[in-house]
Amino acid sequence: MRIKINIKSQTLELIDESGEVLHVYPVSTALRGVGELRGSQCTPRGEHIVRAKIGADRKINTVFVGRRPTGEIYSPEMGLANPERDWILTRILWLSGTEPGFNRLGQRDTMRRYIYIHGTPDETFRQHPASHGCVRMRNADLVELFDLVPIYTPVTIIA
Repeated sequence: MRIKINIKSQTLELIDESGEVLHVYPVSTALRGVGELRGSQCTPRGEHIVRAKIGADRKINTVFVGRRPTGEIYSPEMGLANPERDWILTRILWLSGTEPGFNRLGQRDTMRRYIYIHGTPDETFRQHPASHGCVRMRNADLVELFDLVPIYTPVTIIA
């Protein structure tokens, strides 16, 4: 299995070993576009792996802060009360770059930038750039993807 994220089309493809596309999901990448530098709030390009899977068996809309569940379950009312909050919901696939000097190590380290594939409020999800660097997905789509991919699944992010 491997994952291909296309910034231009705002899609994520799950591809099997023979190259067949098994699933295509809508995503939302960074509002500020692509880039690898820490603090840029851009989505990093290049080759990555799923370094960690967080949130297995948690309820849909579980709220995470610092990769830990807060005990909250997101609701639209919470979203209205906190309109500027960057919600990380349901599951986290934490990415790590594999290209030293480009998206790994130093000021360009995807993992140290805390770049994830994660859930977001379904009622506000739009298939266009809006994140702070991460790859946002609808919660049901993320649960499906989370259950299909193992740790160390290759992830390619292309502009």
